[in-house]
Amino acid sequence: MPPSVQAALLGIVQGLTEFLPVSSSAHLILARAFFGYDSDRFGLPFDVAVHLGTALAVAVYFRREVFQMIQALPRAASWPGQGDQTDASGHGARLIWLLAVGTVPIAIAGLLFDDLIEQRLRTPAVAATMLAAGAIGFFVVERLGAHARDDRSLTFLEAFWIGCAQAAALVPGVSRSGATITVALLIGLRRAESARFVFLLGLPAIVGAAVKELPAFPDAANGGEMAGLMLVGMASAAVVGYLTMRFFILYVGSRSLDVFAWYRLAIAASVVVWLTLGGAA
Repeated sequence: MPPSVQAALLGIVQGLTEFLPVSSSAHLILARAFFGYDSDRFGLPFDVAVHLGTALAVAVYFRREVFQMIQALPRAASWPGQGDQTDASGHGARLIWLLAVGTVPIAIAGLLFDDLIEQRLRTPAVAATMLAAGAIGFFVVERLGAHARDDRSLTFLEAFWIGCAQAAALVPGVSRSGATITVALLIGLRRAESARFVFLLGLPAIVGAAVKELPAFPDAANGGEMAGLMLVGMASAAVVGYLTMRFFILYVGSRSLDVFAWYRLAIAASVVVWLTLGGAA
């Protein structure tokens, strides 16, 4: 299979799984392992490139909120009060702070544990274990509590806890959207609004990870060939990610996460069978 086709397929996998609660990192790892893709060519720098594609999808989909936050930057220079949402500027300023507070855990976890995660945890076995654990979380949260709170009622402490869930998603198989939506539903946020907030929360984390890996990009480009593959993967991830995000926000507003829980369990079971039969560990 030509490398450009592999790059496009991995970008499609990223675009589908970044916003569905099934773990994009686990699917990228498993896709490479199952189909024998070159892990050096399609390693972490390529992962960051396709994540940038999905970040672009978030920025385009939430362009109104992003523009609102840009306009509110001067107002956000002071800590907004709990009820400071009487106009668009006030809401934008408070959203900036909520996203900033929610990003702190993953920034700390990334700095402290990035090497450990990259060297020890990016394996099919870890991905399968976390996929199964996340499925159990979905079953639990769907059967606990009411999901009736408006996202404007979100407190800074609650944003921090959602951010901790996002940090846990650095481990392949956890799923950024899955873990954060689970916590958002646990604290009572409405279903669709939970999805909207956690997708916005992922934007600074994805961009931050890309900036961190920028020094590795020139070496990964390999004379221009890898740069082209990264662009192919980024473009396919952006287009598919945008369409997937639109679908999931509509879906989760009225339907449970159970179907994704069963899917995660099926994938985890398939990986266990594959490893048992001699697949790469």
